[in-house]
Amino acid sequence: MVKHTQKSLGELLLENGLITSEQLELAQQAVTSSQSFQDVLIESGLIGETDLVDFIAHYMDVPRIELSNCAIDPEIVHLIPESLARKYQIIPVLKIANNLTCAMVDIFNIYALDEVALHTDLVIEPAIATREEIKKALDEHYSMHGNFDRAADPQTAIPATPKKAMEKEVHGAEAESGEDTPMIKIVNTIIQRAIAKDASDIHLEPGDGNMTVRYRIDGLLYKEETIPKHLQSAVLSRIKVLSNMDIAERRKPQDGRFQMLVGKKQIDIRVSCVPSIHGENIVLRLLGAEKKLIELNELGFEKQTLQTYKKILHRNNGILLVTGPTGSGKTTTLYASLNLINASDKNIITIEDPVEYRFPGACQIQVNPSVDLTFATGLRSILRQDPDIIMVGEIRDLETAKIAIQAALTGHMVLATLHTNDASGAIPRLIDMGIEPFLIASSLMAVLDQRLVRRICPSCSGKGCSACNNVGYKGRIGIYELMVTDENIRTLTVQKSSLDLIRKAALETGMLSLREDGMQKVQQGITTEEEVFRVVPEE
Repeated sequence: MVKHTQKSLGELLLENGLITSEQLELAQQAVTSSQSFQDVLIESGLIGETDLVDFIAHYMDVPRIELSNCAIDPEIVHLIPESLARKYQIIPVLKIANNLTCAMVDIFNIYALDEVALHTDLVIEPAIATREEIKKALDEHYSMHGNFDRAADPQTAIPATPKKAMEKEVHGAEAESGEDTPMIKIVNTIIQRAIAKDASDIHLEPGDGNMTVRYRIDGLLYKEETIPKHLQSAVLSRIKVLSNMDIAERRKPQDGRFQMLVGKKQIDIRVSCVPSIHGENIVLRLLGAEKKLIELNELGFEKQTLQTYKKILHRNNGILLVTGPTGSGKTTTLYASLNLINASDKNIITIEDPVEYRFPGACQIQVNPSVDLTFATGLRSILRQDPDIIMVGEIRDLETAKIAIQAALTGHMVLATLHTNDASGAIPRLIDMGIEPFLIASSLMAVLDQRLVRRICPSCSGKGCSACNNVGYKGRIGIYELMVTDENIRTLTVQKSSLDLIRKAALETGMLSLREDGMQKVQQGITTEEEVFRVVPEE
């Protein structure tokens, strides 16, 4: 309970020199039925909210709770209805026997304490937190659960989707439209929360019991929520309708996409649906329609590697490959590269799936297999457009590889991505596809292999805080190895030498390996050894 004291909060602040007597008098006069003494102090700038909260916690002997570091049991959240919680800016955090500890903004509000005690039939133990912490906790713990509760209520009807709506491509205005059915709100909330957490993907995974919602943040998956089993089908159907998929088809994989407007930000969402033994598994990839172009020197290149890479980019012809697994930042590197060499006298054409960045001055083509616009067919047409620089989103097959290499041999600069385990692996991969070794040796300028490692959170130096979701890392940076094809590597290519021999030759030229580049960033205090070993387990 709040410590009883003969002195008011204002008197204590005055006594401790935090406000003057004149400020105290003015603040007391400004108090209204809708604005407490604390509100007046904070909004007038007399004292910072965090300082005031810490002061009250100390002098009133109540717990100071940092809600961002507090794991709240979902079972106790709904002991207090959302309407009551928002009215009094209060949220339950701990229940022991008949005592319910609640974090609140105004611990002096006896009406709030009495009403919550009456509703819960429990003894309320107040704790204090900042207004922003309370608001964030309320949004996090009530919004989605509230939608679940309404959807689970048998009295709440989930209207059937008309057939016309199923057939219509949805562009996402519903995120802010007047539609407020529980299922729409659940799906919107899942996506909005993922965006707020800077997630790149949302995984909806059915299991024996509930469906699990996981977000991929900075390359790792984190469990976020569970959806009751009986709502699983409705949630999946809603996403499939948005993605223009066949909701009646549950036996084979489907792909789709839609757009959603969240605030003023438009998000492109790619959707993949595959059948599993527990039901359909859905993954949503979130792509900002207006992603900011990043400069090459912001990506994490070591100085010497960056200098060499820039020299390669300024050549007039040849092919440059960027390799690495899905989600390793290859497209970001390619666009940073284009940004460096972009000029008014250059004709730049890209073909991608999907187009992730908007690049002024370039002709950007979106792959569309439904009208036979593939990488290969698109590349043939691009060559008739007199391009100087061509960017290929991904070389997936022999036909695309052949056209890209022919373009490089006929005076074009070609940038493309390829999936390999390291830089030297690109050569055997192209040979395995069916490309003649002498064509590779004649056209390949260099291969850049890359991974993304998480940065140590600057706010807490890796200890874990609200800024980094208590994981100790915030954001990512690239680690790279750049293999430049010299005469020795060309000879090994024509001889179809093993990957090990090609890699040994690349290292002898001074190539910095992924592991070595990562360890340099460890020494610079950017990341940790554990993180480097996680993305580059062995070499």
